[in-house]
Amino acid sequence: MRICRFCRGEQHERARYGVIEGETVFPLREDEPFAALDVDRSQGMPLSEVRLLAPCQPSKIIGVGRNYRDHALELGHDVPSEPLIFLKPPSAVIGPHEAIRLPALSERVDYEGELVVVIGRRAHHIGEDESALDYVLGYTCGNDVTARDLQRRDVQFTRAKGFDTFAPLGPVIVTDLDPHDVTIETRVNGQVRQRARTSQLVFSVETLLRYISQVMTLLPGDVIYTGTPAGVGPLNPGDIVDVDIEGIGVLSNPVI
Repeated sequence: MRICRFCRGEQHERARYGVIEGETVFPLREDEPFAALDVDRSQGMPLSEVRLLAPCQPSKIIGVGRNYRDHALELGHDVPSEPLIFLKPPSAVIGPHEAIRLPALSERVDYEGELVVVIGRRAHHIGEDESALDYVLGYTCGNDVTARDLQRRDVQFTRAKGFDTFAPLGPVIVTDLDPHDVTIETRVNGQVRQRARTSQLVFSVETLLRYISQVMTLLPGDVIYTGTPAGVGPLNPGDIVDVDIEGIGVLSNPVI
């Protein structure tokens, strides 16, 4: 199933959740998809007539650093012995085709294409005897936009990762994806800059869910950026950056 958040037209009406089937969007009867997916099939509308928004509204965004071996090495770091986690603020979220804004405080802002986990139900201290994936609603594409110069300068990642527009998400949440071995590709102006498979993750989605849930309670709609492959590089005004994940689709954002 492909879950979206959308509004109609350029003027912001109330954002709604829906399900995309073919080229039609069917709204949900409830205001959010985390309790039950009650689809209103009497209110279908053409996908071309709606504007897709970020597919969820997380209370928190958890990032995972250096979770592909080659990316850790390209930044001159060792591969972590346990997940390296950080937070991005919810105010950083933007949706498909919204602009990434380069801040005046940074001289180098990088793309980081990533598989993103969307939490479906409250997760606290997930046990080894539980299926961690039972807490997942689905998966979407993300871009962990990073002010690389500030990341190198600061002791921790808050400023480098936290600017407005630095957490693109979308275009949809796919509920039936197997996250263990899908292709992730990042393109800038049509040129491939990153390409890997999620089987190369140092720490699997299940490991991340168990680890993070020992630290903080994960709530429905929260998201986990699972890490970026090697090949990160700078963005410039006028660029178009696409994160393309097998089985999900393409998250595309202009840079201004």
